[in-house]
Amino acid sequence: MGLLIATAAAFAITERLKLVKSPITGTIVTRVFSPAHSQASIRIKLRHSDRVTVTVLSAGQQLVRTLVADKPRPRGLNVFTWGGRTDTGTLARQGTYRVEIHLRNQHRTILLPNPIVLDSVAPEIRTAALSRDAFSPDGDHQADSVAIRYTLSERARVVVYLRGRKILGPSHSGKPQGKIAWYGRDGFALLPPGVYTLEVGAVDAAGNETPAADRWSLRVRLRYITLANHRITGVRAGSKFAIGVSTDAKRYGWRLGSRHGFARGPVLTLRAPARPGTYALVVTEHGRSDGAVVAVR
Repeated sequence: MGLLIATAAAFAITERLKLVKSPITGTIVTRVFSPAHSQASIRIKLRHSDRVTVTVLSAGQQLVRTLVADKPRPRGLNVFTWGGRTDTGTLARQGTYRVEIHLRNQHRTILLPNPIVLDSVAPEIRTAALSRDAFSPDGDHQADSVAIRYTLSERARVVVYLRGRKILGPSHSGKPQGKIAWYGRDGFALLPPGVYTLEVGAVDAAGNETPAADRWSLRVRLRYITLANHRITGVRAGSKFAIGVSTDAKRYGWRLGSRHGFARGPVLTLRAPARPGTYALVVTEHGRSDGAVVAVR
């Protein structure tokens, strides 16, 4: 009979404890941070004012930092911060930590379930490569962009720099491998033809960025429609002549004197005007053009 009474009493106490609301609610804890860039924030709401002790514990439940020691705190929202330092002032090791809160008046100690990851290591670029060495971002849907394929040392978002300035990213994907496309722009401005050196870096969830010295460099050429020569001499009146055209367009326009038309392929063959003189030859493709002077004798 005594055993049954004790069991029933224990059950009643357990059920009553289940109905008691937690003294802490509305908990929001920073998931990951880097001491070099930010602090971890611990936001809680107390149902009642109390004298509070807040400590940071290691994964092995060892005391790392005391944020607040037996201080009165009001009912409602309370915010505490941890900058990643130990009680001795040294930087805590990279790893996962937990926050413990002791409420003196209520004789309660609560270990928050929310882990805090201290991450102080910048992501590394393991590999980076271009899908092509040259491209023409002229909007004709023919090789208008270049894809940068990459592999990272951890989950992070890729950033692309030009002359030390960010021009692309951070990427939407935070996966350790993937690709990102560049359309030959510096912000909103389309860059002129030439060879450019892109630098590939990354930034992780804690805000750690790949150092400039460790970024991966890639060289790529921007080119638009271009004539092989900009002056053609010795062309006989009424005869045919040819000139090379560098373009990835399927078709491009041309104008020679008062005549004009369309052509395809890397070699443009035209008939010279019937009268001797100097004429302007212009080739155009999707708003981009190049010209040459044709001397007809």
